[in-house]
Amino acid sequence: MRIRIDGSDLPGRRAGAEADALRRGNVHVGVQRKAEVVDQVPADAAEATWSFEVPSREVDGMLDVGGPWVHGRPGARFLYLSWGAVTDDGFAMFRRAKLMFTDIPTELLRTAHEDGGILVGRLGLTDATGGPVCARVHPPRIAWTVE
Repeated sequence: MRIRIDGSDLPGRRAGAEADALRRGNVHVGVQRKAEVVDQVPADAAEATWSFEVPSREVDGMLDVGGPWVHGRPGARFLYLSWGAVTDDGFAMFRRAKLMFTDIPTELLRTAHEDGGILVGRLGLTDATGGPVCARVHPPRIAWTVE
């Protein structure tokens, strides 16, 4: 199953102390693949897009996803968007957002699985206080479609 996450409204593009701190701290956001955060995008980028594939299969009449991009146990699978400072020592993660597969309508998952469409999640990456979005991100903060 092909997945694309489209992020907009990154917090480092805004005015204010939080955005300034994110820019000074060289903060980036990326998608987590196993324990590694990859495809990192600066917090002040105009937008962020991540594309990848996950295996999907039928298990006892239910659709399940897996692979290195997917975290959690069956029935509670999710993707991580991870925020961190890029330093000389690497990526120092300080916050993560969980994109839950249980929030995706079953018919969309099935369409992406069976018809080969791309499952697309669109979300703003700034929270209500002007910081990086974190914790569980539920609709309507994320909108899922198949293209």
